[in-house]
Amino acid sequence: GSGGYNPEGIRVGDAGKRQGRAAKVWDKREYKNLDDQVELGTRNIKVALRRLRKFARTGAADELDIDGTIDHTARDAGLLNIQMRPERRNAVKLLLLFDIGGSMDAHIKVCEELFSACRTEFKHLEYYYFHNCVYESVWKNNLRRTSERTSTMDLLHKYGADYKVIFVGDAAMAPYEITQPGGSVEHWNEEAGHVWIRRFMEKYKKIIWINPYPKDAWEYTTSTRLMRELIDDKMYPLTLEGLEEGMRYLSK
Repeated sequence: GSGGYNPEGIRVGDAGKRQGRAAKVWDKREYKNLDDQVELGTRNIKVALRRLRKFARTGAADELDIDGTIDHTARDAGLLNIQMRPERRNAVKLLLLFDIGGSMDAHIKVCEELFSACRTEFKHLEYYYFHNCVYESVWKNNLRRTSERTSTMDLLHKYGADYKVIFVGDAAMAPYEITQPGGSVEHWNEEAGHVWIRRFMEKYKKIIWINPYPKDAWEYTTSTRLMRELIDDKMYPLTLEGLEEGMRYLSK
């Protein structure tokens, strides 16, 4: 029952006093969107992210080309000949997937700083949310996540293999959320989480996982070890050193 005790039980609803031991809790959870306008604390993160920049001049010619203007003016015997050029932008395409809710609530501030820094540094940025592990759908708005979802298969088809992918999450969950169909704590998933992670690995050559938990704690969590194996050990701590190491790998 709702107030009973069973370590392998499934709890549905009931926000009152609980034993805290149910293996799965099917509550209707409410998550907030990450704030991408956070500035405090983002400066050092931006420096780390800049290792992933690859500049190209794309788009409309809307920036004054000073050197070109001087050169063309000289060629025209001093008659001013203004030259414009496309703005130099970071050409890297980035797909961000944020774990939201549950144990990730403790890391909202640093995730918002990372999100805000990425929005500033990368023009070609796409982002989605998931909870614990990626399954058949993801979403962009946590307030409407039950009604407005994106098929993960559509996402894989929409964004080309030239995108670099960053998962952000603590990878802390029950192992069956990764290994078993029906393992999700929020819904029935026909295919296990590891199937979807492998699909990402097959599509994209450059994938990393950024983990807000300290690296020396990862070995104590079975699910974290499983996720590290699935992504070929490309998991990095959400520290400046970890971000720089991850960006170096993505930029190779």
